Amino acid sequence: MISPNVTKMKSFSILGFPGLSPQYHGLVSAVFFFIYLAIAVGNIFILAFVAYEKSLQKPTYLVFCHLAMNDLTFGTVTLPKIISKYWLDDGIISFYGCFTQMFFVHYLGSVTSFILLVMALDRFIAICVPLRYPALITNSIISVLCGFAWFIPVSLMVTIVVQALALPFCKSNVIAQCYCDHISITSQACGADVKIVQVTTLCMAMFCLLLPLAFILFSYVSIIVSILKMSNAAGRKKTLSTCTPQIFITCLFYLPRCFVYVANTVGFSFSLDIRILLILLYSLFPPAVNPIIYCFKTQDIKQMLMKRLKKTTRVGIEVKLSF
Repeated sequence: MISPNVTKMKSFSILGFPGLSPQYHGLVSAVFFFIYLAIAVGNIFILAFVAYEKSLQKPTYLVFCHLAMNDLTFGTVTLPKIISKYWLDDGIISFYGCFTQMFFVHYLGSVTSFILLVMALDRFIAICVPLRYPALITNSIISVLCGFAWFIPVSLMVTIVVQALALPFCKSNVIAQCYCDHISITSQACGADVKIVQVTTLCMAMFCLLLPLAFILFSYVSIIVSILKMSNAAGRKKTLSTCTPQIFITCLFYLPRCFVYVANTVGFSFSLDIRILLILLYSLFPPAVNPIIYCFKTQDIKQMLMKRLKKTTRVGIEVKLSF
């Protein structure tokens, strides 16, 4: 049963960086704006380029497209409010708007984890059992697997939101973060159920992060072992290059999260400003740089881009000469 105290809090206030001087608000908002621009342009480009180039519509690149769509959505859900906070001095978000943002923040993070699992599965089969790859990994199968990646976290995230909504909020309405997340919201709640809700949410989060991570580690260890067994050095290098983008993307997502978790576990505490900065880095840096990894670390995309650029340059020169 939802507590009647919930209705007393009409909105939340996004705190952002508490130690940031007002004279730097314009600079910070500009940085966030350019990060959002990089996320939007980069990921829309990947989606449009793969959609346009029929030769790239293969299982591996379809997974990239799902990840690009996820990254684009995450940036759109979180960054406009941060920019508004520092650009327009508008850090107020409605009560239910904050819960909606919280849902998408955790939902999209969980989807990323499961998409990375699909990505690892694709490379595992391609390298460890290559003869079975055409039969086991097709566009249809990848689409179904990515569909499950989007579908599995829905019920878990809805449960998290409903549990948090049922808490009585009797503390401050200040969100000590740059966007609404579960910890920031529930820290403003009171009552005996707060700890239960936080523990339940932690278990669900570990399921969404650690279960895929276990398979991802197994996959890439198996891939590295298979590559080391190859007798041909050129073959080893070529095979490794086919999974380098996936390894980079996976490390960008998991390593900073693991660092923060281990640091907290061993008792290493961060100031609030540093903690918020670390969370923003591991949340927003991967969506901004993933398209660059796709373009410069994936041979097919890089070669197709170079081909298109050369064709465009040649056409431009011919047009100039015709005048």
